[in-house]
Amino acid sequence: MANLASVLAADGKQFYQGKSISLEGSQPGGLTPYLPSPELINAVNLTIFLEKRPLLLKGEPGCGKTRLAEAVAQALGLPYESWYIKSTSKARDGFYTYDAVRRLHDVQLKDEESKSKVKNIYNYIKHGPLGRAFKNKERTVVLIDEIDKADIDFPNDLLRELDEQKFTIEETGKEVKANYPPIVFVTSNDEKDLPDAFLRRCLFYYIKFPYSQLTEIVKAHFPESPPDLIEVAVKRFTELRQAMEKGQSGKKVSTSELLDWFAVLRRFPQDEVLKQLENELPFPEVLLKKWEDHLRYLKYEV
Repeated sequence: MANLASVLAADGKQFYQGKSISLEGSQPGGLTPYLPSPELINAVNLTIFLEKRPLLLKGEPGCGKTRLAEAVAQALGLPYESWYIKSTSKARDGFYTYDAVRRLHDVQLKDEESKSKVKNIYNYIKHGPLGRAFKNKERTVVLIDEIDKADIDFPNDLLRELDEQKFTIEETGKEVKANYPPIVFVTSNDEKDLPDAFLRRCLFYYIKFPYSQLTEIVKAHFPESPPDLIEVAVKRFTELRQAMEKGQSGKKVSTSELLDWFAVLRRFPQDEVLKQLENELPFPEVLLKKWEDHLRYLKYEV
């Protein structure tokens, strides 16, 4: 696999190395360690290189799609903007919002302060995550999270502005051009199909379940934990996950649930926990979220 990091370095541009965020370094910003695969690192560098192409990320819930953008921002020392999409979100909201209701309210007030405020329309215009990223004096990492929650037209409504790296404030006619093209990450849980026109303008990466990295991931989050306990817990978790893949469970256990589960396990005496892990699954409430899975993967007395 070609390494784009060397190409970006040769051009004098920043590139993502995928180094793990240390536990100490992550705490001030509220982040947690993130361990990307070499393939994912290359996908990130590809979107940095192409500049105007968002990276569309898919994968099971809990696989780390949402957290990647913030990890990249911290690693590169760049500003970070997040936009969490709802069913009511509109594409324009990402660039700016205009509070017409508030302005109408102020028009009806008689005091001089309100009258003065109403004369300047920009008092009622607020830039959104993409708008702020366009105005920043350096490249900005932007997360558009769960784009599939929005209306079907939402992705296509972003295309022109992302392609041309500019948008227009309709109420004033002012055009805002990006000082630097943002590094855009888009996540989807496949709740609905995305338009082909949008997909053509994206890069795509599917984050697979990181079986080979589970031990490393747990160690990164809990560096003081006994290696034996980590090994046995990961082994038991992996067995459960693989059983779910072979079975009929629609919701399989995720990496985030493994970390929650281990956070509980490590608080008990190691010998006690190791013995439990050899028998009945301890603290199944953390891992099994459906009654059918409790019946399928636990032993209940009838």
